[in-house]
Amino acid sequence: MPPINVNWSDLEIAFERNAPDQEAFLDLENGDLLAIIEGEPDAASRRAKVAATPGRYLRVDPASSREQYRWMEWFVSAVSDPPLRERLLVAIDGKGAFRRFKDVLLAFPAERERWFSYRSDLLHFHIQTWVEHTKIEVANPPPWGKVAAPAEPTELLRPTPSGEAPGEILRRQARVLIDEILATELPSALAFLQFLRDRGATSLLGGAGLADHDDDDDDPTLPT
Repeated sequence: MPPINVNWSDLEIAFERNAPDQEAFLDLENGDLLAIIEGEPDAASRRAKVAATPGRYLRVDPASSREQYRWMEWFVSAVSDPPLRERLLVAIDGKGAFRRFKDVLLAFPAERERWFSYRSDLLHFHIQTWVEHTKIEVANPPPWGKVAAPAEPTELLRPTPSGEAPGEILRRQARVLIDEILATELPSALAFLQFLRDRGATSLLGGAGLADHDDDDDDPTLPT
């Protein structure tokens, strides 16, 4: 089979999206991606097309939830600011880890951008390894170029299993801090807490949020 011009942008999206109702196949004749989304009107016809010409389409298996969770662990282990690192360790403990991780980074724009860059490098290396393993002949190199193998952190930090939900841990820590605040400072502390509460309520009612580089809000299954 001659080399193909891969649609790298669509291939990147296919590897990034890990959703049970979506499948993607690389067309080995023209380099395009064929996406199949359950519930869409053309899902059955697209699936039949793949089944009719199995040698033409190569299934794309996205980076697994376990793999993407490991990327978060690596990133958190390399965070140099101890308080932020601790917050992120709490955030990635248990169900909802991916969303809480993103929410914490919203308040730290520099670290948030560093995460996007770090995650992109890992995703691109994952794609590069897949292309090499499947022995696909490509006519056009990826726009991100050759990616070096990522270096694993020398010390991998992981959340400490506690039996408490991460939100309860944070509330307990907040109560301890409140008990240590001088009574004269409590009005300011309460006003700030009320501000945070009201801001959260506005968000739940549909307030505009910050745009995210990662549009996948699903909560993949975490390793046990």
